[in-house]
Amino acid sequence: MKEKLTKLINVKTIVTFVITAVFAVLALRESVTPEVTMGVVTTVIAFYFGTQKEKKDTEK
Repeated sequence: MKEKLTKLINVKTIVTFVITAVFAVLALRESVTPEVTMGVVTTVIAFYFGTQKEKKDTEK
C-alpha cells in the first residue's frame, strides 16, 4: 500500500490533479464554460491514464 501511494505522488499526478481542480473551481464559479472545462479536463485525464498504461505495458 505504501509503495502504491509513493508511486501515486509524482509530478505528473500532481499536475493532473491540480489542473482538474482548477478547472472544476472555474466551472463552479462560471468563469469558463462547461464545454471548455470538459475539453481540458478530458484531455488532461486521457493523457495521464494513457501514459500510465504505456508505462505498465513497458514494465511487462
